[in-house]
Amino acid sequence: MKRTNTCNELTAADKGKEVSLIGWVQSVRDHGGILFIDLRDREGITQVVFHPEAKNVYEKAQKLKDESVVQIFGKVAAREEGTVNANLKTGQIEVIASDMVIHNICEVLPFPLEDERADKVNEDLRLQYRYLDLRRPRNLNLLRMRHKAAQAIRDYLNSQAFIEVETPILFKSTPEGAREFLVPSRTNAGMFYALNQSPQQYKQMLMVSGIERYYQMAKCFRDEDLRADRQPEFTQVDIEMSFIDREDMYALIENMLKKIWKDTIGVDVPTPFPRMQYSDAMNRYGVDKPDTRFDIELQDLTDIFKDSQFKVFASVIADGGVIKAINAKGLSDITQGELKGLEDIAKTLGAKGLAFIKAENGAWKSPILKFLSEAEQNALKERLNIEDGDIVFFAASKWEQACSILGRVRLDCGKLLQSRGKLVIDPKQFNFLWVIEFPLMLWDEEQGRYVSAHHPFTSPVPEDVQYLDSDPLRVRGQHYDIVLNGTELGGGSIRIHQPDVQEKVFKDVLKIPADVVESRFGYMLKAFKFGAPPHGGIALGFDRLVTILTNRPSIRDIIAFPKTQKGQDLMAQSPSQVTEKQLKDLHIALDMPEEK
Repeated sequence: MKRTNTCNELTAADKGKEVSLIGWVQSVRDHGGILFIDLRDREGITQVVFHPEAKNVYEKAQKLKDESVVQIFGKVAAREEGTVNANLKTGQIEVIASDMVIHNICEVLPFPLEDERADKVNEDLRLQYRYLDLRRPRNLNLLRMRHKAAQAIRDYLNSQAFIEVETPILFKSTPEGAREFLVPSRTNAGMFYALNQSPQQYKQMLMVSGIERYYQMAKCFRDEDLRADRQPEFTQVDIEMSFIDREDMYALIENMLKKIWKDTIGVDVPTPFPRMQYSDAMNRYGVDKPDTRFDIELQDLTDIFKDSQFKVFASVIADGGVIKAINAKGLSDITQGELKGLEDIAKTLGAKGLAFIKAENGAWKSPILKFLSEAEQNALKERLNIEDGDIVFFAASKWEQACSILGRVRLDCGKLLQSRGKLVIDPKQFNFLWVIEFPLMLWDEEQGRYVSAHHPFTSPVPEDVQYLDSDPLRVRGQHYDIVLNGTELGGGSIRIHQPDVQEKVFKDVLKIPADVVESRFGYMLKAFKFGAPPHGGIALGFDRLVTILTNRPSIRDIIAFPKTQKGQDLMAQSPSQVTEKQLKDLHIALDMPEEK
């Protein structure tokens, strides 16, 4: 059964060679009684010819259907003049079949496998037959690209003296984070594991263990509502290092990403990456993961309207809020439907509406124009460089909310400008960015206490430690996010390694009860008392990384067997029901919701 060659290897130099090929029948063609098949394996395609004179093998070939699995025996011959296929690596030759073994005759396919036709097929049907969908050359190449990226990561980290260590998937519940997948323990009645959301605590323990440099292509799980860039199970590039500072981490990740891009798509990524403080990112782009490929930026207009007669703006400022605006240059031709779409988006983020000014034919048009003084209009024109063809959008609210509203409007304006050909973004433009110095703490109104902006293990910026007691919101964390084209690829931080500081954050700042601290983190605090080194780490979303690398719209495209947006595997039909005996063994009784 062994092949002598793959279907992408044979050339004119192999003329006269006896070969054995094996693969799938891509197509069957009858040209005047001579049968031609395109035989495909994962490497490529070779044309095979069946002559009627070779009666035995010819009769077998007449039974073939597309996607049948066969082994071909034959001799390599040069193609006749005028029949060379320049689009194939094997296009100068063909194999004259002398024998064939049919391993499997394919039934009628549920959908065509050509990329253009298959793309028009409902995704659910393609996921139901995912094993067929993966035969498509494009999807196979996407998995190859994923493999190459993983190989580049491993090669680089291995060269930097890292050790790959597997950590447990079954962990304990930490309900203060994202929603978890719980796993009941049969041998410990009433007790549950949780599928790990991240190896965070384990990798910090590895630093205490003296591993110094750890990495893992880690499987992680979160029971969250799904979007294009989320799956209930995902892979992250998990890294932790001892005896480092932030600069060490920046250099490590920049060089790793540079290698990935070079090894997979041949692009030289310039380093070092630019850095932007969290406050600057929010002020300029309205989001902590800005897409810097286009230059629409937020402007603060609070000073212009601080004494305004326009009550809507004035009352917001009097209440401690801000007035922000963006100028979407060239978008004054926005339709009513598009304008309503932007307004609806703004309302989902807390806006009461979306004020705007259009500049057309030398005049301004706006429902709010009558409330603005001439001086305010002149100041707007100068500050925002308003010209004919522009449209300005406003947000009036608390600082963070105003930034977020316009940050989302900015992205949608960019898409509208792209659809009109007024903004062109090169798909091979990769704007990497470090966003740094996030707030260490946030105030949670509902809980009435401070909560960690990221996680409670992040070390404060040294000069801000003094404010932990008096003004926690002023404290910046040694946190860093790596952002690419508006997508957060990953994030990490320098960790707290002193037990007294970590305990203070838990108990005094976050107000976590002592018994809860002990049950969830007691072993960490104990471990830190036995010589914990300074350390830090990062986790990159590998699925997101490959999605951007391959210019695909969804991470489902680059995962071999993805789940739907309902978290279902349509091929294997999971999740599924279990038996009463299984539930009894696990000491579980079902309490199903009533059908509506």
